[in-house]
Amino acid sequence: MNYLITPITLQPFQPADQTAVKTLVLAGLAEHWGKLDPTLNPDLNDIAVTYKDAYFLVAKQGGQVVGCGALVPHSADTAEIKRMSVAASLRRKGLGRRILGALCTEAKARGFRHVILETTKTWSEVIAFYLSFGFRVTHYQDEDVYFMLDI
Repeated sequence: MNYLITPITLQPFQPADQTAVKTLVLAGLAEHWGKLDPTLNPDLNDIAVTYKDAYFLVAKQGGQVVGCGALVPHSADTAEIKRMSVAASLRRKGLGRRILGALCTEAKARGFRHVILETTKTWSEVIAFYLSFGFRVTHYQDEDVYFMLDI
């Protein structure tokens, strides 16, 4: 059988993506935690404003948002990856690696020397993903694990 696979494109966030990106990120968090406290994610209420100084990347397939991630300036030489998320149906198929790679490429192009990020220490598959990409653990604090990648 010959199946037509719709390509996935990466493009900067547009205000029209607001609802779909927020829904995607919150769905991933709810899946991981089993519940969701809507008061914990106010940055997603207006992504264009919250991330106005960031490079917020959106992955789309057939016009549908299927992934995202943001590169946020943290200091003169360091940027932070935030809001990495991939639709459940596309996980473990290379999309997260593609988004993360594009964000790291953008960080290097913008003159950053380091990329940092954090996740919860109980999210073992996400920790393994970042380690496999080349990030190293810098420290643990409370319930989180912090990473850095020199670029």
